[in-house]
Amino acid sequence: MWWLSAWWFPVISAGMWLGMLLAMFCSWEANGHPHLASMSPNQHIAYISDIGAFGLKPLFITGAVITTVFLDLGFMSERWLRHYGRLAPNTSRVQSALSSCAIFFAIAGTLGLILLSIFDTYHHHKVHDGCLLLFIGGYIISAIFLCAEYQRLGIHYRQHRVLRISFWIKLTFIILEIALAIVFASTSWNNHENVAAVFEWIVALIFTFYVLSFLLDLWPSVRSKRHVPQGWREREAELEKEAGRNGGLPPLDQGPAPITTDQNATTYQNDDSSDNPATQGYRGTNMTGGQGSHIQSALSKYPAEHNDLGRQKRWGIGRFRF
Repeated sequence: MWWLSAWWFPVISAGMWLGMLLAMFCSWEANGHPHLASMSPNQHIAYISDIGAFGLKPLFITGAVITTVFLDLGFMSERWLRHYGRLAPNTSRVQSALSSCAIFFAIAGTLGLILLSIFDTYHHHKVHDGCLLLFIGGYIISAIFLCAEYQRLGIHYRQHRVLRISFWIKLTFIILEIALAIVFASTSWNNHENVAAVFEWIVALIFTFYVLSFLLDLWPSVRSKRHVPQGWREREAELEKEAGRNGGLPPLDQGPAPITTDQNATTYQNDDSSDNPATQGYRGTNMTGGQGSHIQSALSKYPAEHNDLGRQKRWGIGRFRF
């Protein structure tokens, strides 16, 4: 069912993050821009952490947990769907390793955001800053690994434009977030808190679009009446190529041409099939070990319906499974 799939994970994550930011900013705006206790004397624009340290701390913690947990579920779903063939599978161990590294650093970023929401900037200022660095650094490094994986996937699967689009979105996120994080850190270090606060809100909003970019990655795995999962189409194309290399195979939606034989001759359904070695055989004789055995083997591997493709564990290199 298309409406019950992994693409909901980034939607829930981005919706929670954006809703939390809007609720916190609107609350501070509606209260008349109060000067909170964690703000410096010359600061007039509150950091997200300043608002989250007073009054709205439960919302801040809840938003951080839901956002990052569902985002990590999106990371893991993308890895799982590629491994089991609903998305275009990884073609090398390097790609699988890059994906795993991306998940690891995403979990590190998750811990950073959850901890900085718990250890607020007013009561635990140094711990809060360290967790903020872990949050930003974790997700930026994770995006770098993902970008490398999608660059390699895009080279192998040039027919899937969505892989290139996702690569460029993640690369843009990396460049923007690094540049804005540098500006934020430098202005905050030089006691330009108002400028730093503005850039912190911008960084947080851009993170929303990064989370939504995973919708592009997970949507191709959806199965509906009009859409076949990306990995299933790749498997069909692979079987057709294998059939061509094996000397010709009937179309995947048809069985072998019926054969009518007697003791002295062989009669084929099509007049031109007598030259095809794949159809030469006698009634009651299994074509194993002789001509056409490779074709029967290929047909036996191809399921009759798309439902069976998702259940077969065919992806991997040798005995290596990730």
